[in-house]
Amino acid sequence: MSEPRGARGTIVAVDPAVQTVVVGAGVVGLAIARALAGGGREVLVLEAERTFGQHASSRNSEVIHAGLYYPPGSLKARLCNAGRPRLYAYCTARAVAHRRIGKLIVATDDDERDVLEAIADNAAASGGGPLERLSASEVRRREPALHTAGALWSPHTGIVDSHGLMLALLADAEADGAMVAYESAAQTLRRTSEGFALQTAQGPLRAQEVIVAAGAGSSALAGTLEDLDPLHVPTLYLAKGSYAKLRGPSPCSTLVYPTPDTASLGVHLTLDLGGQARFGPDQQWVDALDYEVDPARLGAFYGAVRRYWPDLPDGALTPDYAGVRVKLQAPGAPMADFAILGPSTHALGGLVLLYGIESPGLTCALALADEVVRALEESP
Repeated sequence: MSEPRGARGTIVAVDPAVQTVVVGAGVVGLAIARALAGGGREVLVLEAERTFGQHASSRNSEVIHAGLYYPPGSLKARLCNAGRPRLYAYCTARAVAHRRIGKLIVATDDDERDVLEAIADNAAASGGGPLERLSASEVRRREPALHTAGALWSPHTGIVDSHGLMLALLADAEADGAMVAYESAAQTLRRTSEGFALQTAQGPLRAQEVIVAAGAGSSALAGTLEDLDPLHVPTLYLAKGSYAKLRGPSPCSTLVYPTPDTASLGVHLTLDLGGQARFGPDQQWVDALDYEVDPARLGAFYGAVRRYWPDLPDGALTPDYAGVRVKLQAPGAPMADFAILGPSTHALGGLVLLYGIESPGLTCALALADEVVRALEESP
């Protein structure tokens, strides 16, 4: 396999045959490439953009999640709980900037205190604890700016430099021989007697194995594979979330989350590694990827934030950035689990399809990669 364009190079010809192709160079795709290359496979990553991690992987809250909200036994719960300690250990070993900063999930009235109890019960059942229950006065002693009816404290929640994490994963994968071809979108996929044929933006390519981790593009690519039952090509829904940056210092020293709804965790306060506070994301269902932040949307942020920080000054928020979460559930439907479909599901050896890898995908990345390796080795 001749070398494709690397992170700082130019595209050259790619040998038409490779053992394993990973479609998508987000944090999950890079973690998968690292795991496969580290296990001795010849790996080529195809990425449509000019560099890695240009979509959900770099347009999120950069939170290392504790796994509080996911149903017991779900992939999200299992992989979050497996991935979180591994991610902390990996970041420490590879000098990726991160902080185990903790978070408060706050109730703003008595009804929401019942929601907190449900979260605590779920976290205990799914392995996302331990959590500490705090009264309103205890919250006020910790974070005087907050107005709450009580809260849950999650000590295992943290923040991470997502770009630094992806650089480390990429370096590990490349050290084991993996290569990345940028501006090389996978356009079609076809089954052959030897594996798969892909048409890419740079020309045709053959592979024995294919892992589709293309985010919003996963269903479109899978849908070109005629041998794949349409049952395994789900409709994906796009939920745009915008973020606002706070002018001035943060009112809190930790992350602050409201009680969640069915589609998101609400407009929460997050901190970056430099201590800059931002609020978001909000929720807007869209039909295409769109990263523009409409300043008009920030008006609703003030009401959402003032439920737990009533002293937010007028004019203190400025547009920051937006991300799009790729979901398996339609608007209004209950939160859906990750979907990782291997040969035991769709009966096509050498193929793994990933759908709906939204939050907590960053936290789960290392565990997700191992799950994909196992799925790849399944028998049809």
